[in-house]
Amino acid sequence: MSAWLEPVREALARAAGTVTFFFRDDDAGWGDDRLHRLLDVFDEAAAPIDLAVIPHAVTSALALALEERRRVVPELVRVHQHGLAHVNHEETGRKCEFGVSRSYEQQLDDIVTGQRILRELFDVEPDSIFTPPWNRCTADTARAVYATGIDVLSRESRAEPFGLPGVRELPVSVDWMRERDGVRVTPAETGDAIADAVGAGAPVGVMLHHAVMDGADRALVAELLALLQNSPAARLATMRQLARTEVPA
Repeated sequence: MSAWLEPVREALARAAGTVTFFFRDDDAGWGDDRLHRLLDVFDEAAAPIDLAVIPHAVTSALALALEERRRVVPELVRVHQHGLAHVNHEETGRKCEFGVSRSYEQQLDDIVTGQRILRELFDVEPDSIFTPPWNRCTADTARAVYATGIDVLSRESRAEPFGLPGVRELPVSVDWMRERDGVRVTPAETGDAIADAVGAGAPVGVMLHHAVMDGADRALVAELLALLQNSPAARLATMRQLARTEVPA
């Protein structure tokens, strides 16, 4: 086993019970070739992955290719809505598509439009999950999500929960592409972050961005999946499965 995974192995060995992991890959609709390479890694490992799909970016060709994969392994490749166009609407501060400058009505219209696009493109209903671009949104977003019938919101674990009844929150806790002072963290630091998330006791969500991942990243993901698949203390799940069983309302 690679040295960067040793903290993860040790954390799993110390775990009092089973630790659940899920993998959320953002920005489906961009970098299709790299998306398929990443999906091949998960397919080879027989591991589930959740794709956050940008409605205005996904093409009919990509939707068809994903549907073909889903027909083979329907419980291993899941899709859900990732904003509408993944564009920034804020003039100041951090990038955000569903930020303070957008009204509730504007956000609701964007979410409804995105739902319609995905339903038209995919044969199977997308999962009832909404991931805002950049993992940022407002309480109005949560209200709009609820109004459209979506019942799961996924951001980062550092974000303060909205606590809106009817909307479950399923955050990611590890950013695979995390940077510090503009420099990408090392695999060892990623391993430490995963180990820390294991110790926190909640489901461990790993956020991927296939469009900016290279072959080395995919090889490391394959190593992590192999460790988790072979660990009696780890369980891999889809976000839909977790929302149904483990995420409090």
